[in-house]
Amino acid sequence: MVSPVNNIVSAAWLHQQLFDSSLAASIVVLDASAFMPDVPRDPQQEFIKVRIPTARFFDFNHQIAAPNTDLPHMLPSAELFTQEVAKLGVNNDSHVVIYDSQGMFSAPRGWWMFKAMGHDNVSVLDGGLPAWLAAGYATQTGVPMTNAIGDFSAKYRSSWVIDADTLCQRLDDTCIQIIDARPTARFLATVKEPRVGLRSGHMPNAKSLPFGELLTDGYFLPVEQLQQKFDALSTAEQQLIFSCGSGVTACILALAAQLSGRDNVTVYDGSWTEWGANEKYPVVK
Repeated sequence: MVSPVNNIVSAAWLHQQLFDSSLAASIVVLDASAFMPDVPRDPQQEFIKVRIPTARFFDFNHQIAAPNTDLPHMLPSAELFTQEVAKLGVNNDSHVVIYDSQGMFSAPRGWWMFKAMGHDNVSVLDGGLPAWLAAGYATQTGVPMTNAIGDFSAKYRSSWVIDADTLCQRLDDTCIQIIDARPTARFLATVKEPRVGLRSGHMPNAKSLPFGELLTDGYFLPVEQLQQKFDALSTAEQQLIFSCGSGVTACILALAAQLSGRDNVTVYDGSWTEWGANEKYPVVK
C-alpha cells in the first residue's frame, strides 16, 4: 500500500493494483456516480450494467446521507457513515479509490466525505469510468457479490465542514476566501437557479470559479494550472471555503485546491440550496 496516498490516481495505476494479488486486498473501489436532479439517469442501474471490477456502489444521495432534512445529500453523522461504509467492506487500513461515470463530477464528493470522516487513505480516479473504458480494461456487470463487513470507524473532522450560520458570521473575515463552483451566470444572477424557490446571486465577498474551468475531458488540469487558478483568487494563507448548488461540485474545487498545494480547505455542505432559500442569509446580485 502507498502511504500517504495521492489524492488522484490514474486508470493504469488502479489496474495494476487490482491485478497484483499482493496489492489488491488493500484496495476498495467505490462508484460514487450521481447526476443533477434534472438528468433522467439512475446511477445504481448504470453501476449494475457496467463497473470497474470489485467496485461497490457509494450512494451518498440516499443511503450515506443525513436523514430527516430537506437538504439533499447532507453529510451524515460519524455513526451512520461508519455503519454504511463498513457494509461496503471498507477497513481502517483500506486504500479507498473513488470514481464516477462522468469522468470527474461526483467522485470528489465521496473523497471529501472520507476526508471529513478522518480517512486520509482515499483517492479519486482521474478521468473516472470513461478513462477505464478508454484504456480497454475489463469490467463487471450484474449485481455484485456480498462482501465481508469492514472494520471502518469514522472520526469526524470539523475543519472540513462549515454550516450556514458559522459561514454567515465570517463573511467579512479576510482570513477566508469563499469560492463558488456554480456557472458564472448563476453566480452573477443573470439566470434563474434551477431549483425552485431559490434566490439568484452569490454570497458577499465570494468569488467565482466554475468547476468546469479546472477540468478537461473529465481530467484535472496540470497542477501548475490549478495553482494559477487559486492564486488568482486567494492568498496561500487563506482558508478556502467552497460552495456550489448542493455541495457536490464544491468538492471538485476542494480536491483541486489540495492538488495545487492548498491544505486549509472546507466545504459548505448546504451550499446554495440552503443559502438561497433562507432570507436571513445575505445575497449579492
